Amino acid sequence: MARRYRTVTGYMAREFLFAFFVAFMFFFMIFFVNQLLLLAENILSKRVPFWDVAQLVVYAVPSIIAMSFPFASLVGALMASGRLSSDVEILVMMASGIPKRRLFAPFLAIGLAISLVSFAVNDVLLPLGAINFGKLYRRLLQTTPALELQPFTVKRYEGLTIVTGAGDGNMITNVTIMDRVEGTKRRIVNAARASVVDAEIGSGILSLELENVYLHVYDPGNPERYEYMTAARMRYNILLRDFTDAVRALGPREMSSSDLKTAIDRKQLSFDQRVRQKEEEYARRMTAVAESYAAAVSRHERAGRNLASLESSIREAENRASAKLMDRELHLFLLEYYKKFSLPFAALCFVFFAFPAGMSTRKSGGAVGFGIGLLVAVLYWCLLFAGQLLGAQMGFSAFWSMWLPNAFILAAGAFAVAFKRIKGW
Repeated sequence: MARRYRTVTGYMAREFLFAFFVAFMFFFMIFFVNQLLLLAENILSKRVPFWDVAQLVVYAVPSIIAMSFPFASLVGALMASGRLSSDVEILVMMASGIPKRRLFAPFLAIGLAISLVSFAVNDVLLPLGAINFGKLYRRLLQTTPALELQPFTVKRYEGLTIVTGAGDGNMITNVTIMDRVEGTKRRIVNAARASVVDAEIGSGILSLELENVYLHVYDPGNPERYEYMTAARMRYNILLRDFTDAVRALGPREMSSSDLKTAIDRKQLSFDQRVRQKEEEYARRMTAVAESYAAAVSRHERAGRNLASLESSIREAENRASAKLMDRELHLFLLEYYKKFSLPFAALCFVFFAFPAGMSTRKSGGAVGFGIGLLVAVLYWCLLFAGQLLGAQMGFSAFWSMWLPNAFILAAGAFAVAFKRIKGW
């Protein structure tokens, strides 16, 4: 009996692994080609050496693998279980006395292994690739500063914002530059067209040739006074260190889970301190209101005026206290932290859904499983995107924003199992 179980387990595992490999190559090629197209549009068009572009692609591979693993697990499990079901092999195994849990065990073990590998890639290789990507990109900026001047983008740097319109080769139309001059003064530069001027390599300067320029300088502290000028042409120089400083720091997506947790703890500590300061301010205001009212009563002022003033002060203090204090950056970091766990372990959740769902197919099980897998993958991605949008824009719980899609898949799997039991499986 034990030997028979081992044979069945090995057979089921091989079926799943083969289907997983096919699905993984499908998703990997989709994401890989998408990455190549992005690089071709943003980097190859700027005449960056091919070898440097190839290195950038290699550094982006860990993120592609991390994205491909969970969806390949879903499609692979559906394809494998669908084929076994349509070829009546599972029915034969169950008629031979093999319990359902023995048939599901290899799927469960491989799904768990895929989740762990996906998490390791996402937590170790992805940050490493992002670090090397950033180093190479900063070096390329020194030789090809036009990389940062892309059409239809908003670039924010230290004290500088650049908004661009459509692009045609090395020319960008409808460019707006916002920066600071002379202390508190702000400057807005609008240009109909802008192009990058070739500068000496290593000069540390990005020069923009602006055409049909309108320049506006104002002081926020003195809004009634401003200066403006127009020019047919203008040369605008930007220090490249502003660019390299902007790409030096890793975002939360490129951090490891431990580094991200450290950053979250630091931001949470700062946020808690602001909350305590707000509570202390509310207590001081209420104390001041009470003291003011007591002093007014002691001077025998009219009670109606005292009461109205007191109520107004209390409402103001309560409105300030009830205003929800939220650290948006902290919330975004929390979203990425929970996503680092929810997305890799979606592979395991997909197996719980795919095994019973795939066994419902009767004809062309592999092809049907592939089609169902693509539909579920799109649905899951939409749920994940919606959760991230709710968490980022509306302050919804970061944990549930990222884990509700997995919970939905698990619920769908439970429904599939219940449906099969009703049908007598």
